[in-house]
Amino acid sequence: MSDAPLDILRRVFGYPSFRGQQAAVVDHVVGGGDALVLMPTGGGKSLCYQIPALARQGVAVVVSPLIALMQDQVDALLQLGVKAAFLNSSQDFRTVVDTENRLLNDDLDLVYVAPERLLTARFLGLLEQLVARRRVALFAIDEAHCVSQWGHDFRPEYLQLSVLHERYPRIPQIALTATADQATRNEILMRLGLSEARVFLSSFDRPNIRYTVIEKDNAKKQLLGFMAGRQGQAGIVYCLSRKKVEETAAWLSAQGYPALPYHAGLPVDKRVANQHRFLREDGLIMCATIAFGMGIDKPDVRFVAHLDLPKSIEAYYQETGRAGRDGEPSEAWMAYGMQDVALQYARIAESGANKGQKILESQRLTALLAYCEAPRCRRQVLLNYFGEERQPCGNCDVCQEPPELWDGTKAAQKALSAIFRTGMRFGVAHLIDILRGKATDKVKQWKHDQLPTFGVGGDLDDHAWKSVFRQLAAAGLVYVDMAEHGALQLTESAREVLKGQRTVELRRPAKRKSTPSRGGGTVVNDLAPADEALFQVLRKWRADAAREQGVPAYVILHDKTLRELAEVRPTSHGMLTGITGMGSAKIEHYGDEMLVLIRSAK
Repeated sequence: MSDAPLDILRRVFGYPSFRGQQAAVVDHVVGGGDALVLMPTGGGKSLCYQIPALARQGVAVVVSPLIALMQDQVDALLQLGVKAAFLNSSQDFRTVVDTENRLLNDDLDLVYVAPERLLTARFLGLLEQLVARRRVALFAIDEAHCVSQWGHDFRPEYLQLSVLHERYPRIPQIALTATADQATRNEILMRLGLSEARVFLSSFDRPNIRYTVIEKDNAKKQLLGFMAGRQGQAGIVYCLSRKKVEETAAWLSAQGYPALPYHAGLPVDKRVANQHRFLREDGLIMCATIAFGMGIDKPDVRFVAHLDLPKSIEAYYQETGRAGRDGEPSEAWMAYGMQDVALQYARIAESGANKGQKILESQRLTALLAYCEAPRCRRQVLLNYFGEERQPCGNCDVCQEPPELWDGTKAAQKALSAIFRTGMRFGVAHLIDILRGKATDKVKQWKHDQLPTFGVGGDLDDHAWKSVFRQLAAAGLVYVDMAEHGALQLTESAREVLKGQRTVELRRPAKRKSTPSRGGGTVVNDLAPADEALFQVLRKWRADAAREQGVPAYVILHDKTLRELAEVRPTSHGMLTGITGMGSAKIEHYGDEMLVLIRSAK
């Protein structure tokens, strides 16, 4: 074992102290123990294996599922003076051989490999040689939830990674993920052979993210209202379909918000180019399907917007977690409506999953609906799902504008009765017409104007009834049957409401505003004018340096570090060591240039 972990943290990474459970994880792995680490995105998972890699003898073998993530991690480590490399399918044969030779010559601290590369006979042969010479420090399996067949990012090749523990049980292994419920955690431990591993479970809370969910009503106009004042911010806009991704990207660009599309249907070179631009340029928006995101290590994503409902709370948590990895105030914004619910139920029904998995997916979707319609703090609901209790956060739309609640039992009975009396064969729009007494051609054709429920809901408008039906779906009283073209059907629980054995509390729908409201959550700029000017000078210097080196700007220095430099204005290399994120290698590479810029600032 070489340097003490805390010394490595300060000298190499430029951080004064560990956060949360980092110190406990590092000590456990440095001491040779296996670990499963669950930390929220932005919580510092990478340090949990990078520091043990430098503290133990030999090379750390890091399994990572994405080429882009490997590239960024290696670029960042090289900036810190750490000897790191990766092996994946993007490289030519000569580069692969050179990296393998560096491995055998003890010239690497960390090597990142894709799971399919690690499982080849060639790489396993390399491992045998390294292990024989005791030159493997540890195995790290990033994005470990990919091993779960019930998870949202299942990767079949992850199932074979148990070979590491089977062959090399004495080499410490650390599995890491940002999102996994109890069932997924158990599956990770079982499939990777880590039954004796210590589990480190951090809070899932991301306090810097503000959560907002609104009822969909002209989603483009609502998105534009949210975007007001966000020019120059990096963000991600998720859409369900490829067509909507491309339309939204083109539309946002036309509105003055430069946006790029990303989905699995784009040519590979186009996807790679768009991802490359998003990571390396400031202020771009990525409009994407869920094909984009896992492992995106861009710290300054200021917002994640959903124009369509995700498929589960896990998916929502992971997607929104791509905002604010730098700890600065960020926004998770979503617009959803009943049509979104129908589409997600349709996807579950049409999937090739077995009955048990379809039931589980339906339960996860219902949990997400309950989150969307909950009358209490969104962070409480989100964290409760992951088994955490907390007080109201004060940083979500519900906390900041608490909804009005009302006894919706009678309204619920009217809605459920309308579903029942029409044979559970019709969608929301037709049911609302019946409740409000609208004798449309379709209503008359089916003689629904003769039903006892015709016209009994005239006290609520269309907007309010849509809210009632969404909340009934969220409460598990109705579900959308796509085999019947989106018809609402009653669940067993609905019987209790119809019989008066159960009351229903509903939230009043938000009043629709004629003008878009400004989204909150922008980064608080607390710098004095002169410091802000220096901050912008430093950002321009960083952008030029990043362009020259062909790396993302944040790989050189984070915004948080630049802000601290602008505020503290160090005048010597010694003072630079006190700035967060200024390790010895970065001071050596960039210290002189930064000191010149700082001294010349007014």
